[in-house]
Amino acid sequence: MDQIHLMKVLVAVGELESFAGAARRLDISPAAVTRAVVTLEASLGVKLLLRTTRSVRLTDAGSRYLEDSRNILAALHEANAAAAGINAAPKGNLSVTAPLLFGKVFVMPCIVDYLQAYPEVDVAAYFLDRVVNLVEEGMDVAVRIGPLPDSGLKAVRVGQVRRLLCASPAYLAQHGLPQHPQALSAHTVIAASGVSPQLDWKFGPAQAPLQVRIKPRLTVTSNDAAIVAASAGLGIARLLSYQVADELAAGRLQVVLDAYEEAPWPIHVVHRESKYGSAKVRVFIDRLVEHLRAHQYLN
Repeated sequence: MDQIHLMKVLVAVGELESFAGAARRLDISPAAVTRAVVTLEASLGVKLLLRTTRSVRLTDAGSRYLEDSRNILAALHEANAAAAGINAAPKGNLSVTAPLLFGKVFVMPCIVDYLQAYPEVDVAAYFLDRVVNLVEEGMDVAVRIGPLPDSGLKAVRVGQVRRLLCASPAYLAQHGLPQHPQALSAHTVIAASGVSPQLDWKFGPAQAPLQVRIKPRLTVTSNDAAIVAASAGLGIARLLSYQVADELAAGRLQVVLDAYEEAPWPIHVVHRESKYGSAKVRVFIDRLVEHLRAHQYLN
């Protein structure tokens, strides 16, 4: 019996926990479902399902085999679709997420160019200073800044940024230039929760970090707001290098304690697609990666 057919039957039975339900989904007889499961178990030499008169449950081996079968069937479907030319032209809905300021400055120009090039695609862009769960919130592509947690997502590194402490020249002229991170306790600190959500700020190399507990006088959820406050002379803020590049170039802010900086944070384009994924996602990722890798503020 065809191996792909056996996998499809096992997946249907396992997901629905029902032989009858699997038969209806696959439009075959219950007897054919039973034969397929028996054949598969016999060929593997392992029990995949526990059956009673009232229930059907996967064994541990069955659960693992079901997950592997899902992946194989999905890859087969994508490969067939790609070969058939279904993915030849980007079309449909694409959802993208990125940090607020990063999205506005770096991702939005790429989205505009993409939409102008592919009129059959509609894009929903979510620029938020929080981590958006791609799976739970239905995102196709995300930009992540910082170390990535272990996950089943695919990631392409496109650059890096620095976390900087900065303040206005007027503030530093009045309050002095801190020479050590511990000296921050004597300064007004502005905390942007999107960049530094914790009150314990780390400095120096990851192998031997210096940790300092800070007491912010102002805490804001918007990095833009932290930049405004720091530029106005309120105090010292910790922000990402791309966020303050213009202020630094114009002299409205200057970097402090750069000798104690952490290692740069990586920037990744994260997605769920395989190499056979839909054209709308693949083409956008290719364009976004090229765009971000070429930007002077990110490399």
